[in-house]
Amino acid sequence: MFLIDTNRQGQVVTDAIVNQSIDNYLVNDLKLPGHGLMMYVNQPAVIVGINQTVTMEVDFKYLAKHDVQLVRRTSGGGAVYHDERNLIFEHIINGDPQDGSKFGDYTVFAQPILRALTAMGVQNPGISNKSALVVDGKKFSGMTMFKNGDGYAAGGTIMYDLNVDAAHQALLPASDKPHRGVDSNRVTITNLRQYLAPEYRNLDIQEFKEALLCHIFEVDNLNDIETYHLSSHDWEVIDQRLAEKYDTDAWNYGANPGFREYRKLELATGELHLNFTRHADKFRTMALFGTVGTPTELAEIAEQLVGVATTSAAVKAVLTQPANSAILGADAILPIVTALTEVAE
Repeated sequence: MFLIDTNRQGQVVTDAIVNQSIDNYLVNDLKLPGHGLMMYVNQPAVIVGINQTVTMEVDFKYLAKHDVQLVRRTSGGGAVYHDERNLIFEHIINGDPQDGSKFGDYTVFAQPILRALTAMGVQNPGISNKSALVVDGKKFSGMTMFKNGDGYAAGGTIMYDLNVDAAHQALLPASDKPHRGVDSNRVTITNLRQYLAPEYRNLDIQEFKEALLCHIFEVDNLNDIETYHLSSHDWEVIDQRLAEKYDTDAWNYGANPGFREYRKLELATGELHLNFTRHADKFRTMALFGTVGTPTELAEIAEQLVGVATTSAAVKAVLTQPANSAILGADAILPIVTALTEVAE
């Protein structure tokens, strides 16, 4: 196993959208042979799975107020909250790593982490429910995987000193409302800091990362680890992939199961996202979400638009109803009508 350095020109990268896209580049483009490991820190962000519906997972007003990024990964799993006191690790496999690693086996990828944490004083860390890393019956990491040909990534989080209150506020409670997409499994979570040996309890996150990596690779210094450093060319391709897909609102906000089209509007009343599908000149599905109104109010307006003709007149008739106009704002009607009908007419 070797280390993959994700710094850019010697600078630490904490943009969650950028970091989340690196694994895709390593698996889909670079394809370094063997078994690599990367570990990084994100600024505050909510990461949702590829098959999740964001309206069921996040509080958009909290995200906007606290400048929390929303990031969609290309693997499954549930929604998680990251911040600067949280580590993310990813095993990157291309070809036959010849170390027993195989796609779908979370245990083999969890073992280096669990072994290192044990050496750092954590008593009896383990793996539960196939992909959750736990201590004292509480989850401190959730793992997920994605595959492309002979390459795949397997990774998860390591909660060192995460702001748990922020996580609870950014993520919505589980809902029994019918919807498409995969639900997150809300379970009791805990930070590792309190379980570590005293010498590891008061480190900053980069110091903790370095100590953990040294234990994983069983070395005294990071310089003793075989390391691949991302090059200028690597970053050029990563930037291109970001522009094409991963750093777009259409991907992070709009790629929800059951919807084909997405629009984003900046209105006087707030930010509004539109997800919808058209069929036979009518709206088959519709979702409105963002910082305008409340989720319940926006869901009621969206429900009124389902089955409506995809014409300006028909959409305007719904939106100009007094109750709807009061929620959206009078100045929002024309932009929304245009966004929903610009292709149809």
